[in-house]
Amino acid sequence: MLIDSNIIIYAAQPQHAALRQLIAQHAPAVSAISYVEVLGYHKLALAEKQSLELFFTATIILPMTQAILEEAVKLRQQRKMTLGDAFVAATCLVHKLTLVTHNTKDFIWIAGLTVFDPLASATEATT
Repeated sequence: MLIDSNIIIYAAQPQHAALRQLIAQHAPAVSAISYVEVLGYHKLALAEKQSLELFFTATIILPMTQAILEEAVKLRQQRKMTLGDAFVAATCLVHKLTLVTHNTKDFIWIAGLTVFDPLASATEATT
């Protein structure tokens, strides 16, 4: 599993204990781009920054490689998408990982990519 930036952000919120439990149970990896997106947010409070830095020291951060760069280029040639999404999806494809994200609509069109939204699953389980 590879968790997208939005899942990291949601998991940091008190009301998403189930996400924290999922992350603790599966020890998913993150893309280097998520590291930059999350910690690079300019309005990040000091306490949030420290908590997120602790999270990133406890997880596997998958670096950008030539294979990921090439896969990201292929994805962006197929369809308009953000650079961050292209890198995250490419990282999943290269490492053959399931992408855990709440933004499934941005990724469901990608052949060979398995996408899982734990927030939608939690909502369905409670309704």
